[in-house]
Amino acid sequence: MKPVAFPLIPILILFITAFSCSSNSSKPRKPVSSIAVQPAKNNYVFGEKVSVNVKTKTRDGQIESIKLYFNNTLIKESKELDFTVENVLIEKLGSGNFTVEAVKTDGLKNSRLLVINTISDVFPEKFTYQVVNTFPHSKTHFTQGLEFYNGFIYEGTGEYGTSGLFKTDLRTGKTLQSHMLADQYFGEGITILNDKIYQLTYRTQKGFVYQLSDFAVIDSFQFKSKEGWGLTNDGAHLIMSDGTHVLTWLNANDFSVVKTLEVANNKGIVNYLNELEYINGTIYANVYTTDLIVQIDPDTGKILSQINLAGIINIYKNNQDKIDYLNGIAYDNKTERLFVTGKLWPKLFEIKIIPSK
Repeated sequence: MKPVAFPLIPILILFITAFSCSSNSSKPRKPVSSIAVQPAKNNYVFGEKVSVNVKTKTRDGQIESIKLYFNNTLIKESKELDFTVENVLIEKLGSGNFTVEAVKTDGLKNSRLLVINTISDVFPEKFTYQVVNTFPHSKTHFTQGLEFYNGFIYEGTGEYGTSGLFKTDLRTGKTLQSHMLADQYFGEGITILNDKIYQLTYRTQKGFVYQLSDFAVIDSFQFKSKEGWGLTNDGAHLIMSDGTHVLTWLNANDFSVVKTLEVANNKGIVNYLNELEYINGTIYANVYTTDLIVQIDPDTGKILSQINLAGIINIYKNNQDKIDYLNGIAYDNKTERLFVTGKLWPKLFEIKIIPSK
């Protein structure tokens, strides 16, 4: 064998490598876009207008279209590699997004996403309370949902093994009717709509529907939120909280999601929304682990006011009482009475809301 043959091998390798690199460099490239919002801020304010600039780079080929979306709504389509959209109105609280999708004539496409945060333009009014009446409340009820309906208090309770649904006499606190959940369910919020009681559970993503007259279980449903917390209705839809800053509207017949709404004040989103009550066109919500009830605009998610109930239970509890957090809002539409209570509290209160000094 002739020794001169061996030097040909590295030459062949170099040729193959060079050919490979040449092939890769000719491979079509995706377009690359960028999004810039002016003015640039950490938080935008509901109702503010901004300018959005889109720039797109292509190394080869021609652009077929560039589409700019705001919260999934198309706001401009163009073939320009650099364009600006003026006066984009921000009307969604919490997390929003601008998305650009660039498509070349060869079909290759790419997208970019820019997330923005939006706070409310409303400074919530601040209120405190005046106790009008007190009523007995079971110290064994871990209150998760509260309703006043046709002269009676309806209550959904939590904790594994003791969760249930109760109808009680307001004046005496006596239980008139009850239904206990199976031990694997942790009961959560309730609401009454069209002679039915709807009740959420905590982490099983399951709810129950009862006949109002006798608490017979007539249906059950699944929901997508990881957790069920508070529940109310606007006369047509169920409205639920899940422990975050998001409220979800459900179709009361098939339980499909109608809409979701992020809740925020003038400082940012407000998490831990818990027990809910729909009162005169707005939603009242307990903020879990606090003494606050917030009033929410159901169209925008803006917090309109907050009620501080600090100290309301203090003189009514004994040292041996194992009370938990404020949770429970009920409203008598006929007499405009507002009731509140808490988990394991010995009292239920009728209160009047008054401005803070």
